[in-house]
Amino acid sequence: MGLSAVEIGAQLGARVIAVARGAEKLEVARAAGAADLIDSTTGDLRERVKALGGADVVYDPVGGADFMAALRATRPGGRILSIGFASGEVPQVPANLLLVKNLSVTGFYWGGYLAFAPARLTRSLSELIAWHADGRIRPHVSHVLPLERSAEALELLRSRRSTGKVVITT
Repeated sequence: MGLSAVEIGAQLGARVIAVARGAEKLEVARAAGAADLIDSTTGDLRERVKALGGADVVYDPVGGADFMAALRATRPGGRILSIGFASGEVPQVPANLLLVKNLSVTGFYWGGYLAFAPARLTRSLSELIAWHADGRIRPHVSHVLPLERSAEALELLRSRRSTGKVVITT
């Protein structure tokens, strides 16, 4: 999870609604400061978020059906930050929802900065490393495995069994 959206939101004073798959991942989100927890495998995500008052800002690394549910549960004037498609499905954003609800959807691919703004990428990475050194951010590491268990580490990621970073040591 790195410096998770949950921790950032909680530090900024936001009421964070965390959506994750399963109790173990939700516990990580709760420990990071989430006020409300939703298991993505149970119930209607859209209705559950709306029942909590809707969302003003959505941080979405999943895409697919969860992105669409979050889009529909976002309050008028809200913003969605799309950072990935872990579901394997790239959502098609209906422009009518953006217009009617005055929503903004922003894509952010950190690695893309290598092509058009490498100096900005270098500066941001340097700042993150400094924050880590100062203890301002604490990446959540769920597994530390030796190099000879790299295949196991990759399987943890592929099968979505990790709850945070998977570190391989030499």
